[in-house]
Amino acid sequence: MQQNVKGFSKLSKEEKINWITTTYFSNPKEAKEILLNYWNSDESLQKLHDEFIENTLTNFYLPYGVAPNFIINGKSYTIPMAIEESSVVAAASKAAKFWGERGGFKTTIINTEKIGQVHFLFNGSAEKLIAFFNQIKPQFFIDTDEVTKNMQKRGGGILDIELRNKTAEIANYFQLHATFNTKDSMGANFINTCLEQFAKTLETQANDFDGFSSEEKNVQIIMSILSNYVPNCLVRAEVSCPMEQLSESEAIDAHEFAQKFATAVKIAEIEPYRAVTHNKGIMNGIDAVVIATGNDFRAVEAGIHAYASKSGHYSSLSHVKIENGIFTFWLEVPLALGTVGGLTSLHPLVKFSMELLGNPSAEELMQIVAAAGLSQNFAALRSLTTTGIQQGHMKMHLMNILNQHQATKEEKQQVLDYFKETTISHSLVVDYLEKIRK
Repeated sequence: MQQNVKGFSKLSKEEKINWITTTYFSNPKEAKEILLNYWNSDESLQKLHDEFIENTLTNFYLPYGVAPNFIINGKSYTIPMAIEESSVVAAASKAAKFWGERGGFKTTIINTEKIGQVHFLFNGSAEKLIAFFNQIKPQFFIDTDEVTKNMQKRGGGILDIELRNKTAEIANYFQLHATFNTKDSMGANFINTCLEQFAKTLETQANDFDGFSSEEKNVQIIMSILSNYVPNCLVRAEVSCPMEQLSESEAIDAHEFAQKFATAVKIAEIEPYRAVTHNKGIMNGIDAVVIATGNDFRAVEAGIHAYASKSGHYSSLSHVKIENGIFTFWLEVPLALGTVGGLTSLHPLVKFSMELLGNPSAEELMQIVAAAGLSQNFAALRSLTTTGIQQGHMKMHLMNILNQHQATKEEKQQVLDYFKETTISHSLVVDYLEKIRK
C-alpha cells in the first residue's frame, strides 16, 4: 500500500479526507462518515475550528462538565472541566461540597514570575563576558521597549536579565536568563519575541565591543525560548478543619481517618512509584480546568512535574499536617496561565468557561485551578484510605462498559440495578449482560 503523499498540506479538506480514508481504511465510506459526524453544522464555527491547527479533518470531542459548590476565599464557583475519565468531575464536586461546609478552600498567589532564556556559546574569557554584559544590560531593555510598552502599561514586562555561566556542564555555554510578568496573558509569544530581540542585541553588541578579540566577537546563538518550568509562578491552595469534622459516617473514626490520610500523603512524599500516581490524581483536576479554559495543559504538566522533582527526587505535590487537633491539607503548584489572548478570545466554549467563572484574572484562575487539583486529590485519597478507589470509579465507569457493548435502555437499567450492591469489574458486567441477553 502506498502511504506517502506529496503536497498533502496543499490539498483541500475534502481531498485530505478522501486520501486518508481510501489509503488506510477497509471501508472508506464508513470512515468518512465518522469524520463528518463530528463536523459542526455551523459552517463559520467549523471553519474557526479548522484554522486552529494544520491538516484538520474533523473535531475531537471531550466531555465538558461542571463541578459546582466550590467555595474559594469565600467566593462561590461552578468550575468547568473538560475530561474523558469517569469519576473525576463527580469526585471534585463531592470534595468541593465537603470542604464548602467547612470553610472552603483558602488560596494564595505566592509569585507570578515567568522565565525565558537565550542559550549561546562564547569562546573566550568569562570575566570579560561578565564585564561586557554588565555594560550593555540596559540595551536589552531599550531594544525591546516597543515590544514591552503595552505590557508595561498593564503592570507587566521584563523583570530582570541575568548572565549565567554554564561552562561547567557544556564547554563555552552561557545563558541570558530573563524573568517576566505577563499579567493576564500566558505570555509565550511576548516572552519569545523579547528573547529573540535579546539574542540580536547580544550579537550586535558583541560584534561592536572593542574589548573582545575577533573570536570572542563571534557569539553563537543556539536558541531563544521561554521555559515551561516556572518555580516562581506559584499558587497555594489549602483546606483545614478540626479532626472531628473529617468523618461523614459513624463507621469511620475521624481521628483514625486523619492519621491514615496523613500517612498516605507521607508515602507519596518519599516513594516515587506512589508519588507519580498521587500527582496524576491532582492533574486530573488541574488539567480538566486548564483545557476547559483554553490553556496549554502540556506546558502546565511539564512545569508541575519538574517542580515535583525540585528536591532531587520525585515527590508529592500535596502535604498534610495535624496540629492541636486541626487537620490541614495543602498543595503548592507552579501555574503559568492566561485569561486573554490565544484560544480565550476565539474558542466559544472557552469564552463560555471564562464567563462561567466570572471572567477571572490570570491570578484568580491560578487559584481556581489549584483548588480543583486539591479537591481531586482529597477525594482520591479519601477513597483509597476508606472504601478503596474502585468502588466509586467502577460505578462511574459502568455506563462506559454498557455503551461499549451496545446495551439497550432496558439492559442498562437491569445491569445498574444488579450492581447497586455488587462488586463491579469489566468481566463481571459483560458476563451479566450476556446472561440477561440469553
